[in-house]
Amino acid sequence: MKRREFLKVSAVGAAAAAVASPAIAQSSPEIKWRMASSFPKSLDTIYGGGEYLAKQVAEMTDNKFQIQVFAAGELVPGLQALDATSNGTVEMCHTVAYYYVGKDPTFAIYASVPFGLNARQQNSWWYQGGGMELGNEFFKKYGVIAHPAGNTGTQMGGWFRKEIKTVADLQGLKMRIGGIAGQVLQKVGVVPQQLAGGDIYPSLEKGTIDAAEWVGPYDDEKLGFQKVAKYYYYPGFWEGGPTVHAFTNLEKYNSLPKNYQAILANAAANTNSWMAARYDMQNPTALKRLVASGTQLRPFTNDVLDACLKSTNELWAELSAKNPDFKKSIDAMQAYRSDQYLWWQVAEYTFDSFMIRSRTRG
Repeated sequence: MKRREFLKVSAVGAAAAAVASPAIAQSSPEIKWRMASSFPKSLDTIYGGGEYLAKQVAEMTDNKFQIQVFAAGELVPGLQALDATSNGTVEMCHTVAYYYVGKDPTFAIYASVPFGLNARQQNSWWYQGGGMELGNEFFKKYGVIAHPAGNTGTQMGGWFRKEIKTVADLQGLKMRIGGIAGQVLQKVGVVPQQLAGGDIYPSLEKGTIDAAEWVGPYDDEKLGFQKVAKYYYYPGFWEGGPTVHAFTNLEKYNSLPKNYQAILANAAANTNSWMAARYDMQNPTALKRLVASGTQLRPFTNDVLDACLKSTNELWAELSAKNPDFKKSIDAMQAYRSDQYLWWQVAEYTFDSFMIRSRTRG
């Protein structure tokens, strides 16, 4: 190549590099955010979901977008994580939407409601069935945008100091259960108590409450409930597949470069899969340990389930009559649930039922 042509090419290349470098730098700014978790650090899977999300974001941006996670109580109380995000105290939170039914019962529908969707159905509704559009239309009223960032799978029905054989056994029972599920159980005689995770054990131990639900075997064992309550009931019909969300302040989210928005969404989706897989791995061995140590495993009777389903349908009708947002969301979710279980009974349920029966045949 002639010297003059070489210099011309080099000049063009240098100019291109000069244009490209600032463009790349502008699209990948250094950002530091704070995320308030609703969970204590001791619950390494549900709290760990927030840490996993932050790690994913950092790795996908070469550490240019960093999110620092704070456990419940470190910045704000666990049940105020959404408020802190909404008002801009923090940029994000990792929490469960049904904690905020005091603001509007519609929040619960996008986490889990009694006799709602299981984990796979919840994801299907959110990502493919219109749930995302409906949910974020509602959440926008509170200045946040939501991304699913975890799921525990169907939870357990909780720890009881006495056996529950009939609906009459629920009369006057003081139970740690909040939100919409508490309102359903209140209709069948339960006295619901809203307590943070760290307050459940001492309340059960002292007899301030008679029963408590949290998540499932792995987390419940960590919190030590088996030491103060003998009977462990299933299923947690109020949490068939509870979604844990990463909520982001909408103004802060909109200020992110588009590639950072995509990275945040993908990190949340990865976390959603990670948490569900981790609980599925941890719960069986934890359940075996609990039973071996004397825990009495019991199913809720059909009598109890039928009464609670009746109460649930009554509550939906009451809330729908006075809350258009709730009606819009619950109608959409229930229509989706109907088709999902039509399909589920054909293939999923029959396969799982056969495999459960064959497991004990040797």
